[in-house]
Amino acid sequence: MKKSDFFYKLPEQLIAQHPTKKRDQSRMLVLDYETKKISHNIFHDIISYLKNGDCLVLNNTKVIPARLYGKRKDTGGKIEFVLLKKVMDDDWEVLVKPGKRALPGRVFVFGDGQLEAVVLSIVEGGNRIVRFSYKGIFQQVLDQVGIMPLPPYITEKLQDKDRYQTVYAIHNGSAAAPTAGLHFTKELLNEIQSLGVKVANVTLHVGLGTFRPVKTDNILDHKMHEEWYHIDKENADIINEAKKNGGRIISVGTTSARVLESVAKDNGKIEAKSGLTDIFIYPGYKFKLVDCLITNFHLPESTLLMLVSALAGKEEILAAYKEAIEKEYRFFSFGDAMFIKRNK
Repeated sequence: MKKSDFFYKLPEQLIAQHPTKKRDQSRMLVLDYETKKISHNIFHDIISYLKNGDCLVLNNTKVIPARLYGKRKDTGGKIEFVLLKKVMDDDWEVLVKPGKRALPGRVFVFGDGQLEAVVLSIVEGGNRIVRFSYKGIFQQVLDQVGIMPLPPYITEKLQDKDRYQTVYAIHNGSAAAPTAGLHFTKELLNEIQSLGVKVANVTLHVGLGTFRPVKTDNILDHKMHEEWYHIDKENADIINEAKKNGGRIISVGTTSARVLESVAKDNGKIEAKSGLTDIFIYPGYKFKLVDCLITNFHLPESTLLMLVSALAGKEEILAAYKEAIEKEYRFFSFGDAMFIKRNK
């Protein structure tokens, strides 16, 4: 299977540069898995597609202000860090620019000196392992000196940084938002639960590998990045009970789907678990747990486009994208939503 099989041409003006005024008023394309029919709605209409006994699975990760601009302590040379993942305690794997300045042993300062980092080592791919030092609580210091790491295709300044967080974000650790969840309001989630729909939470800390392009012509040669995930017993039980009773498991976003498919056994049951996942889902994959998917519109030739194609069919997804472009849907992180619906 070739990367080019997942190419489509997107007019640049359809790349959303800012969120909609109200979260649940973005547009929503609905693709019916059984009939292949496409319909058009606003996101709040999702409630008309959900029913008693369904289980909605959210990724409750929280984006941290992971981009740091600083300088080398001894020479003042400018440096940029992007936090990728916590290794242990105050040691982090970071992306650095320019890399030639960040040699092992060199020290960098950020803000007004509230945060310092010494480079410990260079790892495969050119990232660095660094150790931070600071006074107080790391997250509070990071909030003072860090900047929200918006995706590279968003060039306009974000006026309200909370709009790059879901309303249910709890656990700090992501370098990018699980953007399918940005369409939900607390009021909408309450409405959904009042229908008898169960809501379960998983955590997957989204890395910048999400935006890394597939570089190999044969997608089977592509190596996925690892991301840390967690699901506790309470939420695993909610999902198992819904599945047992015939309810649909509706994943909010590809990140939730990757957690569910990473922990699911062949019989569709899951258990509490934490770890790293590098699961790569592409057409031909047989889903063990996920029935439906709420998602955004993804980049051409991306692993996320491959994942949604695995669930709904490559030709069906590309046809839906073609119609979305014709109807001028907004694409990518701040863009409109898509619901892949299965009646089961």
